[in-house]
Amino acid sequence: MPVDPLALAFAIAGILIGGLMKGATGAGAPVVAVPMLAVAFDVPTAVALFAIPNLLSNIWQSWHYRAHKVPNGFTRSFALAGVIGAAIGTFVLVTLPSAWLEGGAALVICVYIAFRLARPGWQLAERTAQRVVWPVGAAAGVLQGAIGVSAPISVTFLNAMRLERLQFVATIAIFFLSMSLIQIPLMGSFGLMTPRVAALGLGAFVLVVAAMPIGAMLGRRFDHRTFDLLVLGLLAVVAVRLALSAVTPT
Repeated sequence: MPVDPLALAFAIAGILIGGLMKGATGAGAPVVAVPMLAVAFDVPTAVALFAIPNLLSNIWQSWHYRAHKVPNGFTRSFALAGVIGAAIGTFVLVTLPSAWLEGGAALVICVYIAFRLARPGWQLAERTAQRVVWPVGAAAGVLQGAIGVSAPISVTFLNAMRLERLQFVATIAIFFLSMSLIQIPLMGSFGLMTPRVAALGLGAFVLVVAAMPIGAMLGRRFDHRTFDLLVLGLLAVVAVRLALSAVTPT
């Protein structure tokens, strides 16, 4: 069906801003782009459409930053758990309303941000992160499959580990890539990934790629503290967006 030109312009702006965030932090593209795409399309179409640029951009980042992933099998476990969760979440996307998931995820982020502001020096120990990586990764995957955004859990978790920027980007890129590999075929089987949606997704990827180098250039200028604050700001935006989505009638 025809798309309102103003809504389409809004969606394009969201994709470009998402590409900037992706280049700077390794995350954030779906956070901005999916809800803005949903202005021009419905939510399932927006999630399916942006799965294409998610897949392709994370292939590049996974390779480019491969030397910086967290050791001891952490990244592999995180990614495999995300795959399992994304499969479950994709089923949720086509069967259940997402308001409860969105509201709960927003609450989790708000609690975490408040905790980090109250105790800015706190860090999740690597040993503890290794113990909980499977359930956390699976929960993040469920959100990615269900609402197209895993950041409330995935970015919160990695931020709590206080990873350096390059480690953060390498780990989150592999995580996102792994989920896309299962999510896209499942969307095709459910009728969400049509040829038209795939073509629009390729167009969105071109815009993301155009914006990513600018974001990466900006990201290299951040010290660790600035990067940490930027990610917390990103999480705050995610929380507001999820809360509004949860309480807004559809």
